[in-house]
Amino acid sequence: MNDTRPSLARPIRVLPDHLINQIAAGEVVERPASVAKELIENSLDAGAGRVEIDAEQGGIKRLRVRDDGCGIPPDQLALALSRHATSKLAELSDLEAVATLGFRGEALPSIASVSRLTLSSRTEGEPHGLEVVVGSSGEPGELRPCAHPRGTTVDVRDLFYNTPARRKFLRTDRTELGHLEQVVRRIALACPEVGFSLSHNGRGLLDLAPVGDDPVRLHKRLDALLGPGFAEQALSVSEQAVGLALSGWVVRPAFSRSQPDQQFFYVNGRMVRDKLVTHAVRQAFSDVLHHSRHPAYVLFLTLSPRMVDANVHPAKHEVRFREGRQVHDFVFRALQRRLSSGALGDAPGGSEPLLGRSPDQAVDGIAEASPPNQIGARGPLAARRTPDHDAGWLPLGIGEPLGRRYAADPEHQSGPMDADGQTRLESREIPPLGFALAQLNGIYLLAESAEGLIVVDIHAAHERVVYERLKSAWGAGQAPRQPLLVPLLIQVSPREAGLLDIHRGLLERVGLVVDRIGPGGLAVREVPALLRDVDLERLVRDLIADLAADGTSGRLEEEANGVLATMACHGSVRANRRLTLPEMNALLRDMEQVERADQCNHGRPTWIRVSHADLDRLFARGR
Repeated sequence: MNDTRPSLARPIRVLPDHLINQIAAGEVVERPASVAKELIENSLDAGAGRVEIDAEQGGIKRLRVRDDGCGIPPDQLALALSRHATSKLAELSDLEAVATLGFRGEALPSIASVSRLTLSSRTEGEPHGLEVVVGSSGEPGELRPCAHPRGTTVDVRDLFYNTPARRKFLRTDRTELGHLEQVVRRIALACPEVGFSLSHNGRGLLDLAPVGDDPVRLHKRLDALLGPGFAEQALSVSEQAVGLALSGWVVRPAFSRSQPDQQFFYVNGRMVRDKLVTHAVRQAFSDVLHHSRHPAYVLFLTLSPRMVDANVHPAKHEVRFREGRQVHDFVFRALQRRLSSGALGDAPGGSEPLLGRSPDQAVDGIAEASPPNQIGARGPLAARRTPDHDAGWLPLGIGEPLGRRYAADPEHQSGPMDADGQTRLESREIPPLGFALAQLNGIYLLAESAEGLIVVDIHAAHERVVYERLKSAWGAGQAPRQPLLVPLLIQVSPREAGLLDIHRGLLERVGLVVDRIGPGGLAVREVPALLRDVDLERLVRDLIADLAADGTSGRLEEEANGVLATMACHGSVRANRRLTLPEMNALLRDMEQVERADQCNHGRPTWIRVSHADLDRLFARGR
């Protein structure tokens, strides 16, 4: 009869090593893609300059990873297949400052326990390579000579052949290949200095040469990995502060995606999924992105390895930051500043993101970041404006002066004039968005800039200008608040009431006055006048939920922004209204001054540029 006694009634016994490895494989090896991740990371830790991945039947039948790294010495080849054997850790202090991608020392034996694995390697100076085959018992066989260049090859065949229950959970070859290809692309994004190739059933799918520090080749690699147009629509990010460095790219909000399928975040070169970082990114995009859309980005956070714990997940998909709030605020403010300046914020000749650097190199000598733009201050492009183009206010027909007036003579409207009356533009006198030429179809503004033709959606652009100025007034505390004739009473738990009590001063500064009455009672006495018509009880409860989850909340700001956005939409220039050249130039100058001028309040683009090269290409004209 089968033993049906409860497990606690059975004798305690030590598990055999092969079973231990198979249990560990359940944490590390989910599918062929997870095998590839572990093997490629080992190759990168070995200093590989090129990694070749060959797969058959989605990697289920065969997955081979070959590199040209330093290789494994002959006397350590069999040892590499032992549990918890690694060259990357020696003592506990090493675990507190992990600077390599792999370090746990369980990937190879775990993979070998659920597949037929052959490990081949050769170090510099050895006359030939050596290989070892792992038998069905999980034990490595005898070393035998083989022809092999410098580096290492791991050949994994028949994944989960001895664990049929787990093999049933694998999907079709096509699905598994999709996961495998995604892993290769994610790793290749973080390692532009390394070449990668991927083939499936003998057919090449990906072949990436190393690009080094060449920006043009780097942008081509981005397009190859993420699709044509990614680099063109991406804003480069490079921020440093308090021992943290953030680099990479964020796609302009106007070109957001319907799915979160292009969101890549790396910590010290390791791709991770982190709720804290995801919240920071989403918060930075909150005022420029429609709620149903998702931002696209490739971001690299670099910090001292001692400030992050990479050992909190068996497959190393997650990390824990020692100063989580500091990391959150740094990422949020860095992206917020970059999105505020938009496409016009790319300084000519600016440096590329800090890729391919070690954590120590990237954080050495990092200076304090410049403070964010102050509310009501001149925008990020103010220093690039031409002083003699600024001469007062222009109404633009919305009831109050929200545009700039510029001198009415032709020289200050469309640039200096030639003797024959034709406009002549000199780069040193041209603002980023150039000078207005005409209005098209009552909707679009056409302007000439140093780079080519600028086309502006007049209503969308002016809506953003008005919205940003209303927000500045709100943020500066100029928005009035309104006492309630009868206080709104809300019952919450004592813990929730305590949370709101702690943040009472912050809430009062933005116009929300809430008193605590009793252990779990709240009385709302004053609200921002802008929010007098919203559901106040829902707003307060959402505020409490945010404070409990994240220690902070943007609910008040979000609610106010919704009202301000409606006001801006109704107060903006309507379609088919004819504008004069001074009015059009005033709008261009305002766009250069306000933040987030690249897209309207609904996430659509406000302007596009057609370069001289694009125009020449359209007309088959050479220069």
